This record gives sequence, C-alpha cells and structure tokens, in this order.
Amino acid sequence: MSIWGKLAGAAVGGVVGGPLGAAVGALAGHFAVDRSSRDEQVVFTVALIALSAKMAKADGVVDPAEIRAFEEILQVPDAERKNVTRLYAIAQQDVAGFEAYAAQVAGIYKEKPGVLEDVLDALFHIAKADNEVHPAEIEFIERVADIFGFSPLEYNRIKASHLGPDKEDPYLILGVTADITDEDLKTAYRRLVRENHPDRLMSRGVPEEFLHLAEEKLKAINTAYERIVKDRSL
Repeated sequence: MSIWGKLAGAAVGGVVGGPLGAAVGALAGHFAVDRSSRDEQVVFTVALIALSAKMAKADGVVDPAEIRAFEEILQVPDAERKNVTRLYAIAQQDVAGFEAYAAQVAGIYKEKPGVLEDVLDALFHIAKADNEVHPAEIEFIERVADIFGFSPLEYNRIKASHLGPDKEDPYLILGVTADITDEDLKTAYRRLVRENHPDRLMSRGVPEEFLHLAEEKLKAINTAYERIVKDRSL
C-alpha cells in the first residue's frame, strides 16, 4: 500500500506521538485511511513533512517551489496534494519549535543514523528548490544535523553532495580526507554504497516513494569515487 493510504490511520492510532503526532493528528480523516497501520514509513513521512514545513519558514517566505519539491521527493499523488498543503500549514503554525520536532525524530531513529541522513538529504533538496538556498535554511539544516548527532565532518559530507563549491570535492562527498589510504578509501566507499542502496533504505523504513532521490545521491557517491580512482590510477 502507498504511504498515503497509511498516514492518517497511523496518526489516529498514536504511532507517532509527541509534537509530530499532534501535528498530523489534526489531519486525521483527510487522508485515505488504513487504521490498522503501524509503519516506520509513516513516521519517516510525518517527520519529513513537519521539518520541511518548519524549514520553509526559515527564510520568512513559504515558497510554492519548496512544497512542490517535497511532493516530488515523495511522489505525492494528485488526490493528496491538498492534504499535504494542510499538514504543511499545521506544522508551520504549531507553537513547538523545529528543535522539538528534530529532537523527537532523533530519538525515534537513534539506532538508525542512515534514516536521519535521509531526512537531511531531503531538506537540502527542498532548500535548493527555488534556486536560491537562503543562509537561514543552511543554518536550519546545520542545527537539525547537530540535534541528530552528526559531527561537522559528517554534516559537510552530506552538504557537499548537494551544494557547491564543495560538491566538486570527491573526497568530501565520500567523507574522507585526501591522505586516506587506497584500502581505507575502498572501505569508506563500499560502506556508503551499502548504506544508500535502495534495499537498505527500504529495510530501515524509508518509503518507496523516496527512493528516486536516494538514487541521485548514490550516483554522486559513485562519480566521486570514480574520480578519485582515476586520479590515483587505481
């Protein structure tokens, strides 16, 4: 079943809870309902909607392009676009700050850092949707990354795969330094490929609708590795 057929049922069932659950609970009954659903994909989707909605206000302007970018990431069907817009509005109006949302997401996925990285990937994709990443949006994502527990090096690696000029540094994209040994380079590359493989993402609760964005990241990882291999004549 599509994630959109599960969403409201999970909210009614109390799967999410906390500020995230309160936000999505206000939409119960609007989405197509599978009231028996208790699915990690629901939690991921709610978290992504809530945090992207908060970020959309970071620069003081809610740009329609950013909402469209979210709809693109999760391939929102036409029948549910109005409901996604409503949930965006609810999350934006919620008195809870984005830190509360981020902290809840970090707690839910504390044993699954790969999912937290998936959320950051989506936020970067949305931030650049209007062709201008506002400093407030970068500050927002950096703060979320900190709450998620990512080190500055890890954050810069994630950022590099989305934004220039660091995105041209293949070592940064792989999260390694230029003096890394050939063997350690291969190990780091294989780990990133493994963590970003579609099957791995599905196993950690990422909705199928999200996978096309993950494939773009995997392409960036492969391209970076190929550049280094060529430069080193491996």
